[in-house]
Amino acid sequence: MNFILSKEQELVRQTVKEFAQNKVKPIAAEIDETERFPMENVKLMAKYGMMGIPFSKEYGGAGGDTLAYILAVEELSKVCGSTGVILSAHVSLCASLIDQFGTEDQKQKYLTSLAKGEKIGAFGLTEPNAGTDASGQQTVAVLDGDNYILNGSKIFITNGGVADVFIIFAMTDRSKGVKGISAFIVEKSFEGFSIGKLENKMGIRASSTTELVMENCIVPKENLIGKEGKGFGIAMKTLDGGRIGIAAQALGLAEGALDEAIAYMKERKQFGRQIGAFQGLQWMVAEMDTKIEAARWLVYKAAFLKDQKMPYSVEAARAKLFAAEVAMEVTTKAVQIFGGYGYTKEYPVERMMRDAKITEIYEGTSEVQRMVISGSILK
Repeated sequence: MNFILSKEQELVRQTVKEFAQNKVKPIAAEIDETERFPMENVKLMAKYGMMGIPFSKEYGGAGGDTLAYILAVEELSKVCGSTGVILSAHVSLCASLIDQFGTEDQKQKYLTSLAKGEKIGAFGLTEPNAGTDASGQQTVAVLDGDNYILNGSKIFITNGGVADVFIIFAMTDRSKGVKGISAFIVEKSFEGFSIGKLENKMGIRASSTTELVMENCIVPKENLIGKEGKGFGIAMKTLDGGRIGIAAQALGLAEGALDEAIAYMKERKQFGRQIGAFQGLQWMVAEMDTKIEAARWLVYKAAFLKDQKMPYSVEAARAKLFAAEVAMEVTTKAVQIFGGYGYTKEYPVERMMRDAKITEIYEGTSEVQRMVISGSILK
């Protein structure tokens, strides 16, 4: 059992950490306040190869592994949860799906440009009446000659307003339930496809979260991923990988909040001494640090298993469940340590707390993760 990162992984961590500190952190508060997508930094991430870390160089990627990619999400999220999820949704939910389930032609046409960061990806599964219950899909796809005609809408789509390539799930046979769901690659330029409402969110405000609308959207039949009726399985397997990305985002948020709290405790004075000298706060940060360390190894283990091509669904659920709840706890305690200042936007911990909440909700709520874990135990 080796807990030491490889030289390549350590290089990725250090490179992304420097980028996060120098480019991401300085604008994190501003893009949160204005809900501005940080396109300038995403372009730099593409330039540095971050948008394709786990993909083969054959398809424009960096030739790294899942753990290296997870380290990148973690480091970005330490200073900006929005930037962390922009990368996570692009890699885990869109590009990885095409890499795992796409044809060679689909990989050449779409994965290469996604891995190079020339295009941004998104994943469209959630609908107004199909959230946790993804089987309640209402979007339909009808084969008409050489094309599928899609009608329906998606909501809460990360990267929705800026993506070029979307994975869209639609019913090709309503009578078969989940076995009637199929997956398609949809370009934003396709006739009948449009971007709907931009969500005004509590957290991850610089992440573009939108509605997608398909009105007689024309999709070439060669853009079907896999076979008709295989979409639900593709979605669930993709979300397993996505949960590792969100767990890494949660881990980074918790680490970033703890770093801010420690720095504040060393400079803030009350009753004539640094607040870090008070045992009550010392014990608080000891517990925060310990839970973060436990979360780290759940996240890294899930990434390691995925790299080894071993089953990792349950490990991903454990990682996301624990890391998300640790992120919410640690960021909330960080605000408490800052006192009244923590409740203002003068310091970043209130933003980190707002960002942390979504990690307990998207890509499978904490309740869903408990279902996955308990189901594996009691089967």
